[in-house]
Amino acid sequence: MEILLELFNGVFELSIGKIIMYLIGLLLIYLAVKKDYEPMLLLPIGFGAILVNLPFGIVWEHDGAAGFLQVFYNVGIITELFPIMIFIAVGAMIDFTPLLKTPKMLLFGAAAQFGIFFTIIAALALGKAFPGLNITLKDAAAIGIIGAADGPTSIFVARLFSPTFLGPITVAAYSYMSLVPIIQPPVIKALTTKEERCIRMEFKDIQISKMALIAFPIVVTIVSGILAPISVPLIGSLMFGNLIRVCGVLEKLSNAAQNELANLVTLVLGITIGATMKAEDFLQFQTLLIMALGLVAFIFDTAGGVLFAKFLNLFSKQKVNPMIGAAGISAFPMSSRIVQKLAKEADPTNFILMQAVSANVSGQLGSVVAGAIILAIVPVILGM
Repeated sequence: MEILLELFNGVFELSIGKIIMYLIGLLLIYLAVKKDYEPMLLLPIGFGAILVNLPFGIVWEHDGAAGFLQVFYNVGIITELFPIMIFIAVGAMIDFTPLLKTPKMLLFGAAAQFGIFFTIIAALALGKAFPGLNITLKDAAAIGIIGAADGPTSIFVARLFSPTFLGPITVAAYSYMSLVPIIQPPVIKALTTKEERCIRMEFKDIQISKMALIAFPIVVTIVSGILAPISVPLIGSLMFGNLIRVCGVLEKLSNAAQNELANLVTLVLGITIGATMKAEDFLQFQTLLIMALGLVAFIFDTAGGVLFAKFLNLFSKQKVNPMIGAAGISAFPMSSRIVQKLAKEADPTNFILMQAVSANVSGQLGSVVAGAIILAIVPVILGM
């Protein structure tokens, strides 16, 4: 009898909360496999959520010793190692040449971060209206950064400011990144006319020297480090990866960063983030609120970029296609492809992909800078 009880201990440990988490994990896996929504992340996150909610949570802790997922968490998330390594890989993947050819696109990378700060204010307002939600300024900042459309930045800020909500914030960030092709088009079409979507933009194919490409990541790192020292881990790792790409003498390392490093770290990062989704922590009203506010951040990022472009057109002789502003979010290269697709729908002969890519690349920088600003400002405000 005792043997039977021992065998069925896991069954007795099941709860409604754990079963719901299994279903959530299966949903994420379904979206990854069937819908091809960020499969490299949603699949391991979904499986990690299932693993950590199995009876007794042995993958997290067993007999007082850390399980393998807790080891990954302590080594990669607590120390911020995984997000930093991801940024090195991302830097090696990004080509800043289109941005250097059209540097004014930096403005759209900045404007498209509006949703982050709008969402922070909205989260704080909700916290004041409903004190029971217990939303602090740090929580609001971590939720708002979902709008950066940049998973590593979201993880970095959430780990420092709101570790309790790290799981839902990360899931929201990556889920909405994968849903950018669904989220952005309705917002863009609602804010623009067909005539505006047909606006053509001249692209001057200026030759960028190798020296300029090498100098860019170095200069950006130094300037960012002096003006916002707290941004160095994020900007520095991104620019280091890019320097490996453009220097021309580390081709094998560049390829390794873009492939082996990116794939391995993404795999381990995903399953580790999934392990933060314990039923008792994840199944709260705050989780639904985070998901809702994350969507708000994405929508207002897109809207902010589009409206900023329309504002510039009021004073500019050379009109900008307002959709370019929507490409200023960090979801690279999905957002730029969406903008080109919408431009082609309005006018099959219109080609604005290069300008969209320039804005999209600047959005990658803008999201990191926005994260650094939040990390620098919030402690100052709290210390006042």
